[in-house]
Amino acid sequence: MAKMVHSMIRVLDEAKSVAFYDAAFGLKVARRLDFADFTLVYLENAETGFQLELTINKGRTEPYALGDGYGHLAVVVDDLPAEHARLTAFGYAPRKLVDFAPGGEVIAQFFFIADPDGYQIEVIQSGGDY
Repeated sequence: MAKMVHSMIRVLDEAKSVAFYDAAFGLKVARRLDFADFTLVYLENAETGFQLELTINKGRTEPYALGDGYGHLAVVVDDLPAEHARLTAFGYAPRKLVDFAPGGEVIAQFFFIADPDGYQIEVIQSGGDY
């Protein structure tokens, strides 16, 4: 059986992205691989073995076109309102809290936040339907 181990995103500013993912989600640099044309930075935390791979293409100055397909990363937290308040205090501007109730009953609560490159991250209340 296959096991998901990481997802990769391309970022412009390594330090800015590493700082965001650390402050927002407690992801720390697990390893960093430096090559002539690019650098790979793997971020993780103690909660899971899944890693976020940041790819930094050296010499790139223009933001990446994220496209018009809606993709995102998702994380689960124990106290959604507290995380929303904490991220707001950091100045990261999370979007509004949402009650997901497709059949009239709330089955999940979440909000979205963008990283420094505009990638969307869904922050979900633990115990919901995700």
